[in-house]
Amino acid sequence: MKLIIAIVNNDDSSTVQSALTEGGFFVTKLATSGGFLMKGNTTFFVGTNDDKVDSAIEIIKANAKKRVEKEPTVPPTEMGEFFTPIMVDVLVGGATVFVVDVDRFEKI
Repeated sequence: MKLIIAIVNNDDSSTVQSALTEGGFFVTKLATSGGFLMKGNTTFFVGTNDDKVDSAIEIIKANAKKRVEKEPTVPPTEMGEFFTPIMVDVLVGGATVFVVDVDRFEKI
């Protein structure tokens, strides 16, 4: 038995959740936030048999897309209201996935 922990961008969370559910996986969803861009993420917990891990990861890959967004180099509040921030391209999206062994599982 494995536990898959997948952290995805909020923009992709609905499609990832729907695809995992349609694929026959039971999913627990938590609202989380990232430390780098301070934006919302969704963390999914998926418990599954060892032989279905690759299938779940493929579903996550297919539905958590990477994309480029414009972000300010410095938040405007730090520089005052007349500061025009320089916008830079930042790669967002995709997924961070952890797969861990489960010693014991009970559904009560």
